[in-house]
Amino acid sequence: MNGRKPLIVAVIPCFNEERFIGSVVLKVKKHVDKVLVVDDGCTDGSAEVAMAAGALVVRHDCNRGLGAALRTAFQKAKELGADIVVRLDGDGQHNPDEIPTLIAPILRGEVDVVIGSRFLTGRERAPLYRRIGQRLLTTTTNLGSGTHVTDSQSGFRAFSAEAMEKIAITEDGFSAESEMQFAIARGGLRVTEVPIAAIYTDKAKRNPVGHGLNVLSRVLVLLSLRQPMVLFGIPGLLFLGGGFVLGLRVVDIWGDSSRLAIGTLLGAVLLSLTGVLALFAALMLQSMKELLRGQWERFQGAATRDLEGDREG
Repeated sequence: MNGRKPLIVAVIPCFNEERFIGSVVLKVKKHVDKVLVVDDGCTDGSAEVAMAAGALVVRHDCNRGLGAALRTAFQKAKELGADIVVRLDGDGQHNPDEIPTLIAPILRGEVDVVIGSRFLTGRERAPLYRRIGQRLLTTTTNLGSGTHVTDSQSGFRAFSAEAMEKIAITEDGFSAESEMQFAIARGGLRVTEVPIAAIYTDKAKRNPVGHGLNVLSRVLVLLSLRQPMVLFGIPGLLFLGGGFVLGLRVVDIWGDSSRLAIGTLLGAVLLSLTGVLALFAALMLQSMKELLRGQWERFQGAATRDLEGDREG
């Protein structure tokens, strides 16, 4: 940052948080230079309260989802010239006084992304169903992205300017948090976690089961697009192995009693066909991934050459 004081911008996606957003903005302002609130189609007075508390507010004309709000927030933060971006929720769940702890590893130049984890202290007080769902989503995201964290769904994070350039969010919904982890791995970004506390004052706004399944389904889509050999290839091999073992059992029974074990044979055929189809899907998706990546790299190369040509001209 060339010896100058880094510009720290807090971004807060907001949907109908009139009750909390004002106090959140006031507390956050003590630790950052600017506070940016994205009004994601609020139907209450959230935007007005946030502005009265001193936040810069960007509005969506309708509710587009968390991912869309984060895209808007990050783009605006880059336009403001942010060196560090802190992302937190507007419902009072996060403690703004933990912002200095969150951004410290970035200020020291140690990492590019810091995730505030609710599970590092061992004192997470979320309801049991939330903890189970969060662990399931974290495990799935870790397997797919290849980056291990303890809280992939945390909404309290900090990003360096370099990380902001490399993290592109395409998801509109709550799976944006998991998508970031895929982007972190793809961009070779350094990531660490720090312990945070989470404050749960009200019941969840969304049905937790439906919400969790929706996020999980989107994470599996991300996994199928980015790691098809993991999602389809490994299960395909396991199914084929199971079919082979059952096939040997059929042969063994025939050798001992000259009796054809129809049920075992059908199981062997079913497992083998499932394995073949899964492997075929894995190979097709992997081929598409490599083709698209090659086209993207050629596009980037052409764009770079054009830019260099313009500069020389």
